Amino acid sequence: MGKCTTMLTIRNLSKTYANGVHALNDVTLDIPRGMFGLLGPNGAGKSSLMRTLATLQEADSGTATLEGVDGTSIDVLRDKDAVRRQLGYLPQDFGVYPKVSAEDLLEHFAVLKGLTVRKQRREVVDGLLKQVNLWDARKRKLGTYSGGMRQRFGIAQALLGNPRLVIVDEPTAGLDPEERNRFLNLLAEIGENVAVILSTHIVEDVTDLCPTMAIMNKGQVLLTGKPSEAIAALDNQVWRKQVSKATLPDYESRHTVLSTRLVAGNPVIHVFSADLPEEGFVQVDPDLEDVYFQRLRMQARPAMQVQA
Repeated sequence: MGKCTTMLTIRNLSKTYANGVHALNDVTLDIPRGMFGLLGPNGAGKSSLMRTLATLQEADSGTATLEGVDGTSIDVLRDKDAVRRQLGYLPQDFGVYPKVSAEDLLEHFAVLKGLTVRKQRREVVDGLLKQVNLWDARKRKLGTYSGGMRQRFGIAQALLGNPRLVIVDEPTAGLDPEERNRFLNLLAEIGENVAVILSTHIVEDVTDLCPTMAIMNKGQVLLTGKPSEAIAALDNQVWRKQVSKATLPDYESRHTVLSTRLVAGNPVIHVFSADLPEEGFVQVDPDLEDVYFQRLRMQARPAMQVQA
């Protein structure tokens, strides 16, 4: 990745909560322009990282640097006002005022963002409502919006002030497939000009959308790079077999089982192995879900290594 493409540089970021939990453990990432997928289970430290970058939480140590519009560097952890002027944030628990129209609430947010000239503010608000495809519903109260419409409204407020960095935390959870596709397409359009960090536990969000990604768990970065390269690294090492429920624990004790799916009532397992694990296994093309689970298993069992 060329240095010129990196918009956000994170080095050795750590955070330990008062209860002893290592929310962030020496996190180092280079985040370029475009869509960046941050993938991990709930409790992996993704939201802690997002909140730290959004200036809502302090880190104990480490640095984060955002490239500003004019090529200057902004210290994310210290120069919080400068970061906020360049930041759009859609938190996981983004709430709306149900009795207010989309148009009125977005205008209110625009005033808070410093758009004080009414004519200019109207142009910005109208343009964003059109961009997120809510123009026809702009007069409706937000309480009547579907989950997907509310998330698109959330993106509109995140885009106020032309941010350089947009952070979205678990945005597709609870959306139906059609709403999810519409939302992801919207993010992809935004990502043509700015850095968009998509934090999610849904593997398909990253596969479908993100040219670069990282996998996080227990506060640590387990992998970073291109999804396609991470998948290629598992070529010829993922095997599938249908087993019985009774024998499943035996397979789990003897093999590195990446995932288990019930198909017609019987478990179908994916196993990570450099060679044929045993009779009855069929080699399958790996996907990002296999990469994800393999990295989580490696973290849990450090002796397990990817075969080059």
